[in-house]
Amino acid sequence: MASKKKKSPPKQPAPAKINPSTISMLRVDTERRSNPAINGEVGIRRSIKFRFAIVAARFNDFITKRLVNGAISEFARHGITEKDLTIVWVPGVFEIPLTALKLAQKKNVDAVLCLGAVIKGETLHFDLVARESARGIMQVSLTTGKPVIFEVLSTYTVDQAYKRSEAGGKNKGKDAVLAALDMTGLLRLLK
Repeated sequence: MASKKKKSPPKQPAPAKINPSTISMLRVDTERRSNPAINGEVGIRRSIKFRFAIVAARFNDFITKRLVNGAISEFARHGITEKDLTIVWVPGVFEIPLTALKLAQKKNVDAVLCLGAVIKGETLHFDLVARESARGIMQVSLTTGKPVIFEVLSTYTVDQAYKRSEAGGKNKGKDAVLAALDMTGLLRLLK
């Protein structure tokens, strides 16, 4: 009798090399999607009540008010009412980081949104204010370990600022809410 040869399994292709940071992102994304307690759109847990603060600059308030209104409407779209929001107005964007720090240090605030507008004028003041407010806001987030969202518009013209704060269209206040929801949910998952 002829001996039967064993069939060898087909050769598998070599596994693709994956960046370790991609693996971490995939795990979080997979967990977020497969967990029914988490809204897959923005990563926020429905069963956990989050509280948010908004720090808004009065300088150029004709733009900032539009950003704040966009943020409030986006929060409402996600079931977060104004009673879950603390809104604080400061003189200008340079005062945002200190106020954001005080709010982020509170136990009942999960994330802080920083909204304002710096529009280029004829002097170097625009560059200094925009750069230092961004640096200060980032430092608050790193110091407190909480999401502190930077949506201070830095534009060359008033028209550019209007286009980024439209009520029915593109509104960076809405974008700030999505970032805050996503980061708050993500940081809860990473605990």
